[in-house]
Amino acid sequence: MAENLKGCNVCCKSSWNQLQDLCRLAKLSCPALGISKRNLYDFEVEYLCDYKKIREQEYYLVKWRGYPDSESTWEPRQNLKCIRILKQFHKDLERELLRRHHRSKTPRHLDPSLANYLVQKAKQRRALRRWEQELNAKRSHLGRITVENEVDLDGPPRAFVYINEYRVGEGITLNQVAVGCECQDCLWAPTGGCCPGASLHKFAYNDQGQVRLRAGLPIYECNSRCRCGYDCPNRVVQKGIRYDLCIFRTDDGRGWGVRTLEKIRKNSFVMEYVGEIITSEEAERRGQIYDRQGATYLFDLDYVEDVYTVDAAYYGNISHFVNHSCDPNLQVYNVFIDNLDERLPRIAFFATRTIRAGEELTFDYNMQVDPVDMESTRMDSNFGLAGLPGSPKKRVRIECKCGTESCRKYLF
Repeated sequence: MAENLKGCNVCCKSSWNQLQDLCRLAKLSCPALGISKRNLYDFEVEYLCDYKKIREQEYYLVKWRGYPDSESTWEPRQNLKCIRILKQFHKDLERELLRRHHRSKTPRHLDPSLANYLVQKAKQRRALRRWEQELNAKRSHLGRITVENEVDLDGPPRAFVYINEYRVGEGITLNQVAVGCECQDCLWAPTGGCCPGASLHKFAYNDQGQVRLRAGLPIYECNSRCRCGYDCPNRVVQKGIRYDLCIFRTDDGRGWGVRTLEKIRKNSFVMEYVGEIITSEEAERRGQIYDRQGATYLFDLDYVEDVYTVDAAYYGNISHFVNHSCDPNLQVYNVFIDNLDERLPRIAFFATRTIRAGEELTFDYNMQVDPVDMESTRMDSNFGLAGLPGSPKKRVRIECKCGTESCRKYLF
């Protein structure tokens, strides 16, 4: 909305729904907002606060959207048309009754603590829904993001900004590539080996976009100066996340996690590890702070030398929420596209096996590199404690909660 004042457009910070609510509160019709005398007194349920049953008649305490809590009213069920909200209310109620070891049958009256929990849960769902909308508004990739928490009352992270590509820190420059390939068909008729060949490396993908290089070898994709188009088979990572993914709250104390909502084929690209690129010196300073907080998101870019680190603590994408596993289903690859500085690779995750829909995505925070794969980017022990002294006696041992049969018991 914007208000015209003598030729000036002034942006309104209120949403469309908020402005409609203001009209209804003031009992004013507004054609521009779609508020007329016919729908002026239409009210929308924001959430349900309480429940009671009197002589087989069910009643709900309704919080109306746009009205304060003091204006909430008890309404008989037949007056409510919000089927989805009603179903969610009873689902939350049944789950909490079971958690409290009460009978699953709905009581005739709710005790105050149970009613308060249901209100907090409803508010949390609204907050998570808003965050989900924000994430999807900011993403530039095809895959959608959903958010789910059926475990506790934690809401969205308070200090996290979703980004789609590296955010370059102070004093760091990403130099754009100067040349591209001249191939007519990069997969079947590459000129001079295409972009990988120009860097004396092998073509990374098959005709299905699955990586065919062993872990540790770099991937060189076609870039913005190449003659080939968007559908070139050597453009995979740069197309972004293709799968619908869900950020969910784990029920075993591992915080947030990420699961796929679609089947992912073996060797398929899943996501990049995105964050703020900082120097190793800055990573050392931040690492000491993060260690005191008990969490960190530092990923050393040590493909050729340990000069830069990716920090995904504040700026990041959905990889920020991917958990560790000692038996992971994701493998890290170094990728070069529009920047060929070997100190600044892009970090891509590919599926190590077929991943079923609904399965959690994980990678190994402490990847071990085989001698033949010394080029592999790794988080090694520096992921969890980047910036801390390397001496084992000075390292903090962090317990692993992955629960796999091959669990090493400690992350670092």
